[in-house]
Amino acid sequence: MDTFLKKHITRQKNELSHHDQLRFLKRLHHLLTNGYPLIEALDSIAWDKRFSDFAKQIMNELTTGTTFDQALQKASFHPSITSYLAFAMSNQNLQENIKRSFQMFEQRLIYKSKFRQAIRYPILLLFIFLPILFMLKQVVLPSFIDLYRGTPGSSAILVIAMTLIDWLLLLLIFTTAALCIFAIGWNYFKRNIPIDRQVTFYARLPIYRNFLTVQTSFLFATQFSTLIQTGLPFKAILQQMMYQKKQPLISYYAKLMTAQLTEGRQLPALLSQLRFLDKPLANIFQKDSNTATLEKDLNVYAESLMEETERRILKMLTYIQPVFFIMIGCFVLFIYMTLMWPMFQLIKTI
Repeated sequence: MDTFLKKHITRQKNELSHHDQLRFLKRLHHLLTNGYPLIEALDSIAWDKRFSDFAKQIMNELTTGTTFDQALQKASFHPSITSYLAFAMSNQNLQENIKRSFQMFEQRLIYKSKFRQAIRYPILLLFIFLPILFMLKQVVLPSFIDLYRGTPGSSAILVIAMTLIDWLLLLLIFTTAALCIFAIGWNYFKRNIPIDRQVTFYARLPIYRNFLTVQTSFLFATQFSTLIQTGLPFKAILQQMMYQKKQPLISYYAKLMTAQLTEGRQLPALLSQLRFLDKPLANIFQKDSNTATLEKDLNVYAESLMEETERRILKMLTYIQPVFFIMIGCFVLFIYMTLMWPMFQLIKTI
């Protein structure tokens, strides 16, 4: 146990928090914007004791020939930052790439914070409600059954209430256990499952498949618009996207499109056939033949997807608390009526 705690504390000391990673990138971008070369900017950041070790580690990695995204990865920066920079570094616009990476990461942290705020009180109520529910089932309802045993129909109502509470507790326990087992098992086994089977599985998940479509379309548009700045033809861009390992679905789709482009098929027709790429994406490629216009339209499309994602997430978060409170309220009302109904029946017999 002591060894585990020591390892955990050591790992925490060797990693920046997510908010510190965001501040690190913002400061680095600010220095680059003011004309500092990358190494000098990192050296300036190293003056801050909080960032000193990480800035020096990144500088050491860069001086040995490591790319910037790999240096951040070795410094334990979040995968969403390093994944974006791994693609974006090909256009050599480091300042803009860092800006976009921390903007995406900042938005992620905002969503995470709002989600925690939305579920904080429901979870607190749940932890209060479950012990009360257990005591109600074990102590209160049996006492009422004994009290109303001579009243016709009253005991049956209370037994039904106890049965429903049993089912509710079992449902909560089973659902929680099933979700935990599925999450752990899927993360462990999915690396051994072929990507085409993963795509088939994702397509059967109603809510997740919509989220995955938006995410994949955003990543594809962002990465393609970034790589197109290098002047590469479409097939070469897809080949670069195919060989990356950090987004398997993008790599899989790029591989399919590369093979079919070799057979003479058109890119817009291929995009429209892929399950997790949005239809407007194919329309953009169908409309634009000019590289500069295509790059601009893809950037606008990616920004609109980000705004749409933000709108959906905020809308979903506004429903979490009301729905949970309504469920708790309905169940409390049910318990109240269960206890009061036998009392009304008893009064009628007097």
